[in-house]
Amino acid sequence: MIRVEKVRNAMKDLEIDGLIVYSPYNLRYLANFTGTTGFSLITLNEAYFVTDARYTQQAQKQAQGFTVIEHKTGWLGVFRELIKKHGLKHVGFEADHLSVSMLEVFEDEFDTDLVPTQGLVEKIREIKDEAEIQTIRKACSISDAAFLHILNVLKAGMSEIEVANELDFFMRKQGASGVSFDTIIASGVRSSMPHGVASEKLIETGDLVTLDFGCYYQGYVSDMTRTIAVGEPTDQLKEIHDVVLQAQLLVSAAAGPGKTGVELDKIARDYIASKGYGEYFTHSTGHGIGLEIHEAPNVSRLATQAFVPGNVITNEPGIYIPGVGGVRIEDDIIITPTGGEVIQQVPRELIIL
Repeated sequence: MIRVEKVRNAMKDLEIDGLIVYSPYNLRYLANFTGTTGFSLITLNEAYFVTDARYTQQAQKQAQGFTVIEHKTGWLGVFRELIKKHGLKHVGFEADHLSVSMLEVFEDEFDTDLVPTQGLVEKIREIKDEAEIQTIRKACSISDAAFLHILNVLKAGMSEIEVANELDFFMRKQGASGVSFDTIIASGVRSSMPHGVASEKLIETGDLVTLDFGCYYQGYVSDMTRTIAVGEPTDQLKEIHDVVLQAQLLVSAAAGPGKTGVELDKIARDYIASKGYGEYFTHSTGHGIGLEIHEAPNVSRLATQAFVPGNVITNEPGIYIPGVGGVRIEDDIIITPTGGEVIQQVPRELIIL
């Protein structure tokens, strides 16, 4: 219940005596609940988990430390009675996850002052504990293995979708519960599309192929990108691969506690610009990962927050030239007390198949 205590400390800072949690990621974080229907009410002294008959047994097993209540006619009625029972005066709700229509229902149902909160649990989630970090390591080891596997499979004449399916199925065979996002396989001129989700295009000799993929393992994600060549690429494509690689290595070397996302982003952006490709680096350098594929803290021009030990971020600069091709190289980095630890162990250098 250490995580719940952290939530209570944040509640005290906001002067609220209750918090309604319904984000599935936050429920997973606080109550270890992996079902699809559940709601929690946390007070300064109690923690309730409300679900229906489909998930009661599961919640009783997973939500250790929570009082599990099975609702018969709707969870709103249960919450209404709990708010009344505990005399809650100021109840927070997750504003980023609540629709306007549901807020109107809350206002009708609950006799209390409703207080919008933003990122209360998500802020706590930014700092991973050792168990979370080990789970992320495992997710990354699965995607590492998938990359090494695909090097022995990928060849000219395969479609991008065939490559994506091979990666996805391999990761599942290694214990992944699913992919952390739609696998991106972008070859040839399509590699100039940063989010070129796998298509029917056939891979041709001389193509660069960007592979951006990851998996879920026990609720946590991995996220990696490598750009390889099938046959000999042009000198220009080799050059932009080397520029991206050097920028990526500079960021990895600089990552550590006290650094901000702005600083790391500038390192990559300045290096790429110095080589004449600044206009072709069109996205941020990275983002946080954890229970979600995109979470704070970020690595961007706007990310002024300083990193602390336990943050896990991506490092993924890229160059994308329309009509020519593109390159992205991405690793996941754990911020440690002394620096940044790159999790991925597979080569970043240009591999020519």
